[in-house]
Amino acid sequence: MAQAPLAGPETRQSHGLDQFCGSLEERPGMSILDFSGASQATVSFVTGYGHRLYSDDFVHELDRVFAPSHTDPARGDFFENQSNPLLISEFFASALPFEDEIFDGALVWDSLQFLASPLLQQVVAKLHRSLRPGANLLALFHTEERIETIPTFAYRIQDHRTIQMYSRSLRKPAQVFNNRSLEKLFQDFRSVKFFLTRDRLREVIVKR
Repeated sequence: MAQAPLAGPETRQSHGLDQFCGSLEERPGMSILDFSGASQATVSFVTGYGHRLYSDDFVHELDRVFAPSHTDPARGDFFENQSNPLLISEFFASALPFEDEIFDGALVWDSLQFLASPLLQQVVAKLHRSLRPGANLLALFHTEERIETIPTFAYRIQDHRTIQMYSRSLRKPAQVFNNRSLEKLFQDFRSVKFFLTRDRLREVIVKR
C-alpha cells in the first residue's frame, strides 16, 4: 500500500504517554524503540533525556512484506499473507531484527491492530523478549466495534503528555480489542494498565 502524504497534525493529550515518560527519568542511557518511523520531534524529545531511539516504520514494513502486489497476482489478501511462513520470516528479519532484552521501552502506538493471528501473538512475544525486565510498552487501540476501517496515524511526541498525530490513511483492522482480549494478548507481561479516554482510542501501558 502506498504511503499517502501526511496531513496536518491532530493534537492529543495522553495520560499513557505521561506515565511512559515517567520511566524515562529513572536513569540515562536507555534504548527506546519507536514503531512510528523516524521523526525529528520524537528523536529530540527522547535524546533530550539522554537516551537512544531506534525508529522503525512498522506499518510500512507490514505493507511492504504482506500487501498484495500488482506485479505478482499470486500474492493474496493482506491478512492471509500474514500466515505465509516465508513472508513472516522476511518480516521479522526486516522489521524486528532485535536481540533479547535490548530495549528499555517501546512505543508501538496503534500498529498491533493490523496484525492477524498468529502473527500478532508472535510479534508480541518478540517484543516481550526484546524488552528488558521492568520496561514499559505504550500501545493504542481503537474502540469502535462496528466499523470497517479505522484511521491510521504517524505519531510524534511534542512533550511528555502531548502527541501529534498525522493522518495517513484508512485501514481495515485485523480485529477490535477490548480490555479482556488485551489482557490475554499481554498475559506474559507483568502488568497491563488501561487509561480512560473520551475519544476513539484506548491507551495501554504494559510492563515487562
